[in-house]
Amino acid sequence: MAIQTLESVADSQQVANKYLTFTLSQESYGIDVLKVREIIRLTNITAIPQMPDYVRGVINLRGKIIPVIDLRRRFGFVKTENTEQTCIIVVKVLLPDGRANQMGLVVDGVEEVLNIAATDIENTPDFGTKIDTQYIVGMAKIKGAVKILLDIDGVVSADALEKIGAAATLPVPTPAN
Repeated sequence: MAIQTLESVADSQQVANKYLTFTLSQESYGIDVLKVREIIRLTNITAIPQMPDYVRGVINLRGKIIPVIDLRRRFGFVKTENTEQTCIIVVKVLLPDGRANQMGLVVDGVEEVLNIAATDIENTPDFGTKIDTQYIVGMAKIKGAVKILLDIDGVVSADALEKIGAAATLPVPTPAN
C-alpha cells in the first residue's frame, strides 16, 4: 500500500507545473504551458478532405501550415456556435514518428495560466468501464473546482496524427483575390 502511495506522489510531482487553462462545454481543462506556442483569434480554416470529423483543417500562420483540431468535436461534445471567446491555442505536439509539429486547438475560451502544486493534483479516477483516459494526466482541485489536466500529445490518436502530419506538408494556401 505504501508503494502505491509513493508512486502516486511521484506521478503528482511529475505533473505539477504551470498550465494554461481553457474551457470546453462549460468545463475547465489545462495543458502544460511549455507546450503552448501562442493563442490566436479564430481565423479562416481551410478544410482538408478525408480527415476525422474533429480535424477542422489547416491555417496559414505567418507562412506555415498549421493543422487545426476542434477539441469540442474530439471529445464528442455537442457542436455549438463560435463566440467572441472562441480561439485557437497553437501547441507543439510530438508526432508518432518522433517529429515535433505545431498544431492548433479550437477551444471555447482561454481562462488563465495557473501554477498547480502536486498537492492539488489527483490521479485520474477509475471509471470502471472501457473509457480511454490515457490522455488525462490528472485532476487539479483549484478554488473548489476541478480542472482536467491533459496530455496534449495523447489527445489525438496516432493514426490521425499521421494524417495531420501529412497535411502539414501540403503547399501553403494563398488567399483568393
